[in-house]
Amino acid sequence: MQRMKKQRNEIVVPEGAEEVLLHACCAPCSSAIVEWMLAHGVRPVIFYFNPNIWPREEYEIRKEESKRHAESLGLRWIDGDYDHERWLEAVKGLEGEPERGGRCLQCFTYRLTVAALQAKALGIQYFTTTLASSRWKRLDQIAEAGQHAQERVEGVTFWAQNWRKGGLQERRNELLRQYDFYNQQYCGCEFSQRS
Repeated sequence: MQRMKKQRNEIVVPEGAEEVLLHACCAPCSSAIVEWMLAHGVRPVIFYFNPNIWPREEYEIRKEESKRHAESLGLRWIDGDYDHERWLEAVKGLEGEPERGGRCLQCFTYRLTVAALQAKALGIQYFTTTLASSRWKRLDQIAEAGQHAQERVEGVTFWAQNWRKGGLQERRNELLRQYDFYNQQYCGCEFSQRS
């Protein structure tokens, strides 16, 4: 079992995690997490991998905002590329599931497995996700998806963290205004627009 060192505000940094691959769904959700990490000696590498987002125009807007944010902080930002057709294949048969249902778990597992592969390719042991900052997502699904990804990709560890803690939700809202981020009103996929 991994030894963890406690940080205040219920956020726990894995021991030795000086660099982390941060799967980022969007700039607003990553802003407070990135700020917290930098303040606590953890350097995030931002990995933008969100083939679930539809339509393509929406994806591009979110992508550019994420890139702008990372560049403003001098952080490495990686584009995971857009392949919506492959994502549709990954969630096939789950299109009618409600938001927070089986389709979401499959979506998270797919995206976090690709994030784990990216972390391994970069030689980064830990990976985590901004998905765990959204009050619209189920933390148990994100933790399960991260665990599946960790099991599928040898040599990497999922940093399961509730990124809503420690005032980060409030700070996210402040940074949203400060950076004048585009703030989407739905999760991303065409199926989430129906909910």
